[in-house]
Amino acid sequence: MANIIITGASSGIGFETVLDLTANKENNVIALARSADKLRRLHEIASDLNFDGGKLYPAQFDIVYDNYPDSLVPFIKSKFDQVDILINNAGAIVNKPFLDTSAEEFAHMLQSNVLGHVKMIKHVAPLMTEGGHIVNISSMGGFQGSVKFAGLSAYSASKGALAVLTECLAEEFKDRNIKVNCLALGSSQTEMFEAAFPGLEAGTLAFEMGRYVAEFAQNGSKFYNGKILPVSNMTP
Repeated sequence: MANIIITGASSGIGFETVLDLTANKENNVIALARSADKLRRLHEIASDLNFDGGKLYPAQFDIVYDNYPDSLVPFIKSKFDQVDILINNAGAIVNKPFLDTSAEEFAHMLQSNVLGHVKMIKHVAPLMTEGGHIVNISSMGGFQGSVKFAGLSAYSASKGALAVLTECLAEEFKDRNIKVNCLALGSSQTEMFEAAFPGLEAGTLAFEMGRYVAEFAQNGSKFYNGKILPVSNMTP
């Protein structure tokens, strides 16, 4: 049995990852997102698809601005006696030329794609068991040496920061035997991909990438720690 928390669960890869995780009746999943309406839809679909599956606890929560000690942490403790897996999937994108991107937009990227995950890890890691697994969802845009694209400087820089944070935390959490890895995802047919590359068809479907993320979150810590792993079959 695994107790799993995932952020950014209301759409795209996060949505599909939850559906795959809850297909296993041994899993208990807390699914976090900002949109209550989308979370209700997720719960309805998960219940229809996985009527004999794992337990799903959707909760409206903004990882950047909402209160952790008084809101999220008590909620987690009310559902789980421990946390086994944390998937930091939430994120945002700005597609704009560098010289037109404001400092506020850069700050928004760092808040949404790095600092929100920092807050999540700080509050969830103390609840995790030895052998736990933290999976940070980055992007090929933040993978060193990959092809970069005009208009995505703020987004890619923030995703690169998340990747380096992964390496640092893997070292810091060694004594607690908590593994930390990062998946640098390539193109997948989601709203975020369509915002970055309008009119382009992605290399994978969201449900395929969601299935991969779910499988890696549950089993990847047996083979990896502190690794930034590219997951891409085309450019972009």
